[in-house]
Amino acid sequence: MKAEFISNMGSDDTVCDAARVSFDKAASNYTADQNSRLIKYLATHGHFTPFTHPQITLRYTVPIFVARQEFKHIVGFTRNEVSRRYVDDAPEFFTPEVWRSRPEGSVKQGSGDVHPNSDQFHQEYRHALHACFDCYQSMIEEGVASELARMVLPQSMYTSYYVTGSLAAFARFYNQRSDSHAQVEIQQLAEQVNKIIAPLYPVSWPALTGK
Repeated sequence: MKAEFISNMGSDDTVCDAARVSFDKAASNYTADQNSRLIKYLATHGHFTPFTHPQITLRYTVPIFVARQEFKHIVGFTRNEVSRRYVDDAPEFFTPEVWRSRPEGSVKQGSGDVHPNSDQFHQEYRHALHACFDCYQSMIEEGVASELARMVLPQSMYTSYYVTGSLAAFARFYNQRSDSHAQVEIQQLAEQVNKIIAPLYPVSWPALTGK
């Protein structure tokens, strides 16, 4: 599970400039304290458009099941992903440290404690991975088209992609996916995003996320 910094555009001053353009003013016309107070005011009162001007590009390397959750965050993002129509090198697979039980009650998402048969499921999972990988390799070696052979690979296979989004979009992703009800694995991705973006926007990011 990995988030890597690629590039970013804009700063906390960009947020201030976007907010004050209606008055034809810029961040340079104000003190750092005044700019900081403006950013906090904008975040507190839901003025999100100034936060859409700074842009960040990251590269995620995550299991497919995490990527498909992350892809649900549509507004403010664009993505380009490695394609197994064109790539047929040996895939890598994610293995959880433990297999978690379903949560008790009627909760539809999240996990409970460690499943009592976690060790057994580790063994069964490894057997399943080997079977999928062997089938994939056999198809590739026999000349089956990559776009079809990939069908046998499980959702635990790692994929990698570029994601570019606004500061506002990343903050919304972080706020939702760092929540305790989110799946543990995407919580881990969200925390990596937090560590990358927080130093880039030291006033705006805490104002948007409470971090």
